[in-house]
Amino acid sequence: MDIIQNYIDEMKQILDGMSRDRIRQVIEILHEARLDYQQVFIMGNGGSASTASHFVCDLGKNTRVKGVPNFRVMALTDNIAMFSALANDNGYENVFADQLASHVRPGDIVIGISTGGNSPNVINAIRLANSVEAKTFSFTGFNSGQLGSMVQVDLHVPSDSIEHVEDVHLMLGHLITRSLREHAMALVAFNQAIPLVRDMVYREE
Repeated sequence: MDIIQNYIDEMKQILDGMSRDRIRQVIEILHEARLDYQQVFIMGNGGSASTASHFVCDLGKNTRVKGVPNFRVMALTDNIAMFSALANDNGYENVFADQLASHVRPGDIVIGISTGGNSPNVINAIRLANSVEAKTFSFTGFNSGQLGSMVQVDLHVPSDSIEHVEDVHLMLGHLITRSLREHAMALVAFNQAIPLVRDMVYREE
């Protein structure tokens, strides 16, 4: 079979196997976190680090709607001075957990992105987040590894192809971003409609 068509066909099959309910659950929890001014932390290694930075950019900018709080979101991948200092002094397995320890609070959101679900630095950070009662999500692939069983919601990509898993992780970031922007727009429209409805009721009385 043609490699291009095969790649596309596999992608379609993978997307059909994704849990829509889990995606909706993540969207709803993130929407509530935004309204409650909770902090969101995102992390990953390699291609997943790039996805984490991309997701943070999209959440921070592309969900902005006047009248709704902006997301408080931070990529634990992006401060290279802090990242390399922690890796050098405390070990690469602690680069995310040691950053989280200074910032995370109960109710915050911590998202770990790992194709195989077994990155020690992501696992250590999720363990720390769970210990302070933060809400934890993961983006995984393959068999979800250790990470999938540690989080409240695992967005698992049912594939053993690292390229497909990373493709879908990036797509999930875009899907979630768009959904959160539409949630915010709907909330603003609802709030604007309340005074109009109230005025109509008063006039009828």
